Amino acid sequence: MTDSEIRDLLVQTRRIAVVGASDRLDRPSHGVFAFLVARGLAALPVNPMLAGKPIHGVTTFGTLAEARPLEMVNIFRRSVEAGAVVDEAISLGAKSVWLQLGVEDAAAAARARAAGLFVVMNRCIAIEWRRLGLPGRIEF
Repeated sequence: MTDSEIRDLLVQTRRIAVVGASDRLDRPSHGVFAFLVARGLAALPVNPMLAGKPIHGVTTFGTLAEARPLEMVNIFRRSVEAGAVVDEAISLGAKSVWLQLGVEDAAAAARARAAGLFVVMNRCIAIEWRRLGLPGRIEF
């Protein structure tokens, strides 16, 4: 995707399910989740090990299906596990998938694109937000 497409995707997305969100301060998913919440987005943590527990004041969902309706699915999983999450995002009607920095699955990305989803892969949503100079807080 081009910078313009990524900028438009980020500005137009209001609801982001973060698969692999963590309550551990040392995990990138913890910091990125906080970043999304601070931007005024409806960020929804998804982690079966933390279901029902809050992360940054938001109750964690045990499954992606529980976090519906989905706009974007932000994936913090190992690359070998990302494809199954992408397939679930497709089946649940997500509009886009964002595979975080270090997460790559070209076949899953191709399936998502074929299903009409926007795909960003191997990029950090917080880094891209800052790099593109997006506002500190989005008001919808």
